[in-house]
Amino acid sequence: MGPSMGIGRKKVRSPVPGVRGQYPRDRNSKYQIRNSEIRRGNFEFRISSFERRLRTPDSGLRTGFTLIELMVVITLILILATFAMPMYHTAVLHAREAVLRDDLFTMRKLIDEFTIDKQRPPGSLDELVDAGYLRGGIPVDPFTGSNQTWKTDVEEVPTSPDQATSGIVDVHSGSEDTSLDGTPYSGW
Repeated sequence: MGPSMGIGRKKVRSPVPGVRGQYPRDRNSKYQIRNSEIRRGNFEFRISSFERRLRTPDSGLRTGFTLIELMVVITLILILATFAMPMYHTAVLHAREAVLRDDLFTMRKLIDEFTIDKQRPPGSLDELVDAGYLRGGIPVDPFTGSNQTWKTDVEEVPTSPDQATSGIVDVHSGSEDTSLDGTPYSGW
């Protein structure tokens, strides 16, 4: 494998017939080069004037931001964040209220189903879990963060015309907080 086999150097062909190794530079040619060129052997690399200014450090273009520009951007971000935080807090409260409504609806429905199926109301919420009505366990109150804070209403439920049994008839949140509409969560 000698040098005669042509390995190692690539020949460049000009798009214009009859011109070898370089592009014509007259004004009427469609191949006129308006950018500066770097030549390496038979290859030509074009660099636009914008790229050339960015590459040279002494061209007068700055490469960073000033302290004032950074402070203006940070101030704008903080202003936008102060507007977004109350809306975020309200959205989180709406989501928690929706979870509480759904949990209360589900537990009340299951208390009614237990009472109809067993002909007596449940004595505790754990009894609903043990009987398989609440398969995932007692749900966590979204405002107290515990499943042990649910408040239950215990009343006498008539099971037959002459007999009544005491048990849970309703369930409420254990939170003392007030909802967005002004009602306490414990009253839902």
